[in-house]
Amino acid sequence: MSFNINKQLNAEDQEPKATEVAEGTATTNEPEQAEVAVEEAPAPVQHVETAHDDFDWSRDKRNVSAYNAEEKAKYDSVYDNTFKQINDGEMIQATVESLTKTDAVVNIGFKSDGLISLNEFRDIPGGVKVGDVIEVMVVEKEDRDGNLNLSRKSARTTRAWERIVEVNKTGEIVTGLVTSKTKGGLIVDVFGMETFLPGSQIDVKPVTDYDQFVGKTMEFKVVKINEAIKNAVVSHKALIESDIEAQRAEIIGKLEKGQVLEGTIKNITDFGAFLDLGGLDGLLYITDISWGRINHPSEILKMDQKLNVVVLDFDDDKKRISLGLKQLTPHPWDTLAENLKEGEVVKGKVVNIEDYGAFLEIMPGVEGLVHVSEITWANTPINAKEFFKLGDEYAAKVVTLDKDTRKMSLSIKQLTEDPWSTIGNHFPEGSKHSGVVKNITPYGVFVELATGIGGMIHISDLSWLKRFNSPNEYTKVGNDIEVLILSIDKDGRKLQLGHKQIEEDPWTSLESIFTIGSTHEGTVIKKDDKGAMIQLPYGLEGFAPTRHLMKEDGKSIVADEIANFMVIEFERSDKRIVVSHTRLWEQEKEEEKQVVMKEKRAEAESTKKAVKVIQSKVEKTTLGDLSALADLKARLDGDQAAEEAKAAE
Repeated sequence: MSFNINKQLNAEDQEPKATEVAEGTATTNEPEQAEVAVEEAPAPVQHVETAHDDFDWSRDKRNVSAYNAEEKAKYDSVYDNTFKQINDGEMIQATVESLTKTDAVVNIGFKSDGLISLNEFRDIPGGVKVGDVIEVMVVEKEDRDGNLNLSRKSARTTRAWERIVEVNKTGEIVTGLVTSKTKGGLIVDVFGMETFLPGSQIDVKPVTDYDQFVGKTMEFKVVKINEAIKNAVVSHKALIESDIEAQRAEIIGKLEKGQVLEGTIKNITDFGAFLDLGGLDGLLYITDISWGRINHPSEILKMDQKLNVVVLDFDDDKKRISLGLKQLTPHPWDTLAENLKEGEVVKGKVVNIEDYGAFLEIMPGVEGLVHVSEITWANTPINAKEFFKLGDEYAAKVVTLDKDTRKMSLSIKQLTEDPWSTIGNHFPEGSKHSGVVKNITPYGVFVELATGIGGMIHISDLSWLKRFNSPNEYTKVGNDIEVLILSIDKDGRKLQLGHKQIEEDPWTSLESIFTIGSTHEGTVIKKDDKGAMIQLPYGLEGFAPTRHLMKEDGKSIVADEIANFMVIEFERSDKRIVVSHTRLWEQEKEEEKQVVMKEKRAEAESTKKAVKVIQSKVEKTTLGDLSALADLKARLDGDQAAEEAKAAE
């Protein structure tokens, strides 16, 4: 409650002045009365003494003012000494004097009371009450409005920070209330101060739902502080880890290889499962889960499943424990049926495929290998990864069985009779058959004629007329193709097949059509630096060297251009024909030249005959006529020589 003593002191200071005024008034009134009395009854004027007064009224006004200042200073000193001396930022005890709708009025023993918002008391169950003693901080002794500014929240925050700094040094466990969720974690109230709990520090297990912790009171360790911004990070995980570490040390101290422990599956990965052994994690690798092959641990294991496992190995330094589940049961090879022996037929599921064959699982943990050579009687190459599929079931014959080394070889082809034993009966030489293209290599095509029977068509035996860079240009895998059995190698289990031999060799009849010097229309289908391949009639292909592709205008024939070509070579044995476009126009030009030469010769003969006629007449002429005739003959001879030279060019 505000209490203004200055006002009382001022009132007291006024009382003596009022008395003085009263006395002064009484003194001045007496002479007036005396004057009246003289008029009524004259009498001698007598001096009237006033009551004794220690105050010297004879002082001037300056002395009175100095006296009042001294008195005021004395009273101010007495007034100030009745209150506490406080400073900004000071922590002090306060008593709640009264409550308003929005604030609490608190007394700290100062000359005025302070107001604190009721929002700063929300943490007190039931709220603040009159008479409660609280700790507050002096924010300002006197703000610009002259009010005392106090804060309970600042006091609590300061005290909380002091305690947080202390427990961070000592490692003491604190209790806090999770008040809300924030980005990346939770906000925790510790000692009345907000601290941050990262999501990774909530538990040793990954936490995705933060809302489940809001409103809970939990224990924490202060793991990090920032003095500059007064920020603290707490961890609940650190407490769990410390407990787990103690349990882990105890468990490792008692571990032995071969020891059977109970664990709970806490995580499943592609390569295995992690088990909680009661404070210590162990790894159950995928190959140690079952004697049989599995693609993923989840095929057998489930999250939070409890099971017994055996300790296979452990590392004290790295605290790694390798566990096994299948080792708790006997190996299937040790319990293999006695009646299983070589020659028996078994059924199995494909569990693994390699380039060299496939593994069939006869029973969990017992597998046999079907090598690529035991798939079919055919001698054609087989790709195991194309032939087999995981999960498919096959019947197979046991070829070899070794229980000591736990190995078994199987055969699919031996379930049927070897067709090569009677190959000549079904596929004699010279017979025609239809087959399926099974494989293509750069040098030929492998064709299957029947199950286990097949052979190869060499690339040169695909066509009489065309030359291929690769058999893929002629046929594809899966296509049907007609073949002729060229030869049989029973011991080597090989058939030599031909496709072009189905038809008669067309080169015999083509030799009479594509005679040397004959001209045919062709299309340039491929061209390189050496020359061009020319598509000729009847499906025949010829080759034109680069110099034989030149046209009369000096340009070369280009790809896809159609032109006439002359056959300049025809080799039936090598199935080769050479053609030329250049030779055509060169030959035409030569023929034209020969025609011109022939005409010139005829003209020269005619001239000679005329000269002879003239000579016969010369004998009858004069000497002057002879001279003219000689000049004419010389001129004619010169003209003939010039014409012959020009024709020769």
